[in-house]
Amino acid sequence: MIVDVNVTLSRWPFRRLAGDDPAGLAARLRKRDVVQAWAGSFDGILHKDMAGVNSRLARDCRNYGAGMLVPFGTVNPKLPDWQDDLRRCQEEHKMPGIRLYPNYHGYDLKDPLFRELLAAAAKRGFIVQIAARMEDERTQHPLLRVPNVDLGPLADALASEPRARVVVLNWSPGPRPGAAQKLTGAGEVYFDFSSLEGTGGLGRFIQQIPPQRVLFGSNFPLFYFESAFLKVQESGLTEEQRAAVLAQNARKLVPAGAAPARPRPAGS
Repeated sequence: MIVDVNVTLSRWPFRRLAGDDPAGLAARLRKRDVVQAWAGSFDGILHKDMAGVNSRLARDCRNYGAGMLVPFGTVNPKLPDWQDDLRRCQEEHKMPGIRLYPNYHGYDLKDPLFRELLAAAAKRGFIVQIAARMEDERTQHPLLRVPNVDLGPLADALASEPRARVVVLNWSPGPRPGAAQKLTGAGEVYFDFSSLEGTGGLGRFIQQIPPQRVLFGSNFPLFYFESAFLKVQESGLTEEQRAAVLAQNARKLVPAGAAPARPRPAGS
């Protein structure tokens, strides 16, 4: 049984992908024993009509997911009325969280708008997913070079918003040793491992941070689903750690049935 916290619907703008239609994506995930998949939308990266993006995402998850696909709407704080997009994600679409693309949307994690969005999402009880990157910079289209998100300022943002629950997608350690430990020490931060490279990479990573903060994420269909699964297979994790990473850790955040987010009291 697998809970995949990092899949994406619709079309990647730069090439066709196997599984980039919602029916095909859902079928491929079911064949791989995925019982729940947290789904964002590729449209949220470059489109400006976030209300339309999130409405289509919620509809496709409902029509094709049969309870497996859980929509995570996109909110861009650089666009007008982003507060209303956030409200719709909860009140209209019953989403448990949102997915952010700071590098594509033109802000960093020091931006006061990000702090405002983080606080507003935490007040609503949302899980906030931050895509640190979508693909390696070496494979990006030459006319759209997008650097990785600098996650360094996230620790300070969490210090001022202790209710926040953040999932970092496509985490790559980069040149900063100890960065993951600093973030998990600053607040309730989780990581997927779709972008970890090297034999035994997941095993080494899980020795650095609490195992309960590591979630299975494939970045499918942009990445091959099997790549993430093989990282678990060769990681050397104990059976208990393996079960936690594959599903249990994510289930504690979004239980079966994908109940919508609820406001979290201050201090919780």
